[in-house]
Amino acid sequence: MPHPKRKISKSRRDKRRTHYKAEAPTLTTCQTTGAVHLPHRAYTVDGNVYFNGKVLIEKAVAV
Repeated sequence: MPHPKRKISKSRRDKRRTHYKAEAPTLTTCQTTGAVHLPHRAYTVDGNVYFNGKVLIEKAVAV
């Protein structure tokens, strides 16, 4: 296993880690249903599956 030749200081280590941060996901609102969802993903509203503002799968009605 590799071993470090010199000790990495805490400030140097933390400078490297500054780019690792949590980001809020980008959300879009459907113009058809008004539902908030992830872009380019299918989403459900009242049991129906929508994608790009159109119904892909309708809710099955129990008889």
